[in-house]
Amino acid sequence: MARGVYIHIPFCHQICNYCDFNKVFFKNQPVDEYIEAVGKEIEIVVKEMPEQFQKIETVFLGGGTPTALSATQLERLLQLIQEKLPMEHVVEFTSEANPDELTVEKLIALINGGVNRLSMGVQSFDEELLKKLGRTHSNNHVYETIQKAKEVGFQNISIDLMYGLPGQTLEQWEDTLDKALQLNLPHYSAYSLIVEPKTVFYIQYSKGKLSLPTEDSEAEMYGLLMNKMKANGLNQYEISNFASKGFESIHNKIYWDNDEYAGFGAGAHGYLNGQRYSNHGPIKKYMESVESGNRPTVREHVVSTTEKCEEHMFLGLRKNEGVTFKEFEMRFQVSMHEKYGDIIRQLTQQGLLIEDEIGIRLSEKGRYLGNDVFQQFLLED
Repeated sequence: MARGVYIHIPFCHQICNYCDFNKVFFKNQPVDEYIEAVGKEIEIVVKEMPEQFQKIETVFLGGGTPTALSATQLERLLQLIQEKLPMEHVVEFTSEANPDELTVEKLIALINGGVNRLSMGVQSFDEELLKKLGRTHSNNHVYETIQKAKEVGFQNISIDLMYGLPGQTLEQWEDTLDKALQLNLPHYSAYSLIVEPKTVFYIQYSKGKLSLPTEDSEAEMYGLLMNKMKANGLNQYEISNFASKGFESIHNKIYWDNDEYAGFGAGAHGYLNGQRYSNHGPIKKYMESVESGNRPTVREHVVSTTEKCEEHMFLGLRKNEGVTFKEFEMRFQVSMHEKYGDIIRQLTQQGLLIEDEIGIRLSEKGRYLGNDVFQQFLLED
């Protein structure tokens, strides 16, 4: 049964140099028609498997950039979501946003449409680094937009930050963290840059024209991040996420708990009935499929028991609380030690895992080497 719903809005007014998500320039796109197609897809899927949508806890608008839409377009999208999805159990409704696109009209449309959480892509408070990233907002946009959001009624506001950026120094990162924390928000996410294929940064990197911080420098940045967040009373509840009590992202926790969720929109991914699936990415193909009355899926994969075990471990270990022995055994009818005992002992001896009577979790050292730890739980089928 789906705990969450992700809805993809693939339109952007500016394409960032690091972004590899499914997106297109907003101009000359069939935006209004796309919104109607999303509504129709939701209707098709909910009608096909109503039992999957009885207790949705979260809805998440991602992209692309949902706030690239006009206020009128946002109103229509949110109207369709409210009409087509069973929303009575939804406690968290998030929209991603760009600081320079959130007008008061859009903020009102979002809050009136049921959105109660904003996730803003800030990335840095160094305006030269923002230009390198291809971002169009300024620091003033961030300050003004957060103030407007609070005045409209948003209390649950998160911002995304990035480190390990081209030419970024520890001092620049510290300044960004200080400015971010001065906003006194209840939630922060911070991610190290990954140079993904099919991005501007990847082209620059492959030509030797992208100067990135060393691994040691990036580790210093991560350590500074954890220390600053802790000093400001924010709990690190996942490798890259920090929150005041009660403001942890419920939607993201669905992913880390390896629970099921539906994905709607062009290029969206979902996990329903033990199957992972993805939709057509090209907007035209997506819309044609929906208009013909079909689910617009292009790939479906039945997740094997071994894969479910692996995913449960490497996703669950992202959380500070880690993975419990009880939950693992309930899901898979085998003890975690029977499946992974040697690996757990080895990683514990290396100081990368902590084990107690409840379960296992990453040590502080393990957080720095998370990907290395996760890889150990990928077994051959």
